[in-house]
Amino acid sequence: MHSRAEVTSERASWGLRLAALAAIIFLHFPIAIIALYAFNTEERTYQFPPPGLTLKWFGELTRRTDFWQSLGMSLQVALVATLVALILGTLTAAAIYRSSFFGKEAISLLVILPIALPGIVTGIALRSGINTLDLDFSFWTIVVGHATFCIVTVYNNVVARLRRTAYSQIEASMDLGATSFQTLRYVVLPNIATSLLAGGMLAFALSFDEVIVTTFTSGTQQQTLPIWMLGQLTRPRDRPVTNVAALVVIAITFVPILLAYRFTQEAAE
Repeated sequence: MHSRAEVTSERASWGLRLAALAAIIFLHFPIAIIALYAFNTEERTYQFPPPGLTLKWFGELTRRTDFWQSLGMSLQVALVATLVALILGTLTAAAIYRSSFFGKEAISLLVILPIALPGIVTGIALRSGINTLDLDFSFWTIVVGHATFCIVTVYNNVVARLRRTAYSQIEASMDLGATSFQTLRYVVLPNIATSLLAGGMLAFALSFDEVIVTTFTSGTQQQTLPIWMLGQLTRPRDRPVTNVAALVVIAITFVPILLAYRFTQEAAE
């Protein structure tokens, strides 16, 4: 016979499994709907099941120059913001990890605050700051806006990895006559490489599909892919094309998120 504790544990286990399954279905069901209606033959109707399936909307999307321009803008912004995040996030993580000074915890909180705040708060703050400095809204203001939260992803990954790295390795390298650059190249970077890759890929994915901060930091001539898609939703005839574009965003962001997860798992082992 099972003890009461074992029965309770089994019930809790099945309950948690059902709750997890329900959460997964809730999160992924809208994605399945988008994928289904990207093949819908009708432009305006969303009846279920779809009256027919077609691939013509994929061809329509490839002929849209505004789509390619927006996609190129999103890729450029994401790449530059990720590069900025890798540099500043890594340097910040190294400074926080290695140094001990008054206000260290407060600075650490300020670093991670942009990703904890609602996007609209960050967007309004950035727009106010840009207006105060009397700067024109451009490609670079979008990059700055994205970098504020991309830095956090790199910082969190790198600082967690540094805390699991024995500082004695760095000391041993220096004692054996290695220069600071050699120690960085042969000791520090190999230890944090997977964390850098994970943080960078996650930062790229977050930047690529960002909407709210982009809305507040972009000018009239800059339109990233998510902003383009948001505008297309107001045009009923373009909704199937928008669904296809959403599949493109899912495909582009899914790969770096999956790789970031794998690298994070490897770094944790």
